[in-house]
Amino acid sequence: MARRLIDISVPLRAGIASDPPHMLPQIAYDDHHATAPQMAEYMGVRVDQFPDGEFAAVERCAISTHNGTHLDAPYHYFSTMNHALKPGGEPSWRIDEVPLEWCFQPAVKLDFRHFPDGYVATPGDVEAELKRIGHTLRPLEIVVVNTRAGSRYGEADFIDAGCGMGKAATLWLLERGVRLVGTDGWSWDAPFSFTRARVQETGNVDLIWEGHRAGREIGYSHLEKLHNLELLPSDGFEIVCFPVKVHRGSAGWTRAVAIVPG
Repeated sequence: MARRLIDISVPLRAGIASDPPHMLPQIAYDDHHATAPQMAEYMGVRVDQFPDGEFAAVERCAISTHNGTHLDAPYHYFSTMNHALKPGGEPSWRIDEVPLEWCFQPAVKLDFRHFPDGYVATPGDVEAELKRIGHTLRPLEIVVVNTRAGSRYGEADFIDAGCGMGKAATLWLLERGVRLVGTDGWSWDAPFSFTRARVQETGNVDLIWEGHRAGREIGYSHLEKLHNLELLPSDGFEIVCFPVKVHRGSAGWTRAVAIVPG
């Protein structure tokens, strides 16, 4: 069967506005000539004995598990999960415990690019978009949200761009069996700059990270900093997003790919 593979990940790249300043990744590039002296010394040979005086290109990275396109584990949001499903809940799963079945499923896209920056999407917004595209959610489907932030990746306003998903909207999805979602924004929630203004205005601390905190009620994972979502159809495709297996990690990087029938 013909199919197209669409890369929906961003490159892990230094020197662009992909995260708040204190969280930016750092990548040092050692080229073939830079590594040759050390290997030559170890092997007891001269550098000029290597082909063109070259050895191996290597990169050294100082990054967090939340740089680049990554999959968050329920542990990232809260230490316990599933309080809505069992009394007292249970310990939250870490990234090496997230079921692989969550990470390779049919998917649906919600086009929320028309919502203004900082808007918090509601269950009504989700229902309206599903009605518009004529889709009925099925358990374990992956739901990705296309926001304005996708067009701003790498620009100075990226972390403040796009809408977010509120707690009620997130729980609406989870109550229907969804366990993995994603966004092309920096966060599943509305940008922190907008949340801070609302908290200062209302004094309501429950607004902080409300979409993430839905995972305390029902455990789930989400993808952040997706890319190319505007190239995807509304439904009828699959997403593969297996995370790197970081021992007891709160997240893992992923080369997320959409599989679209050709």
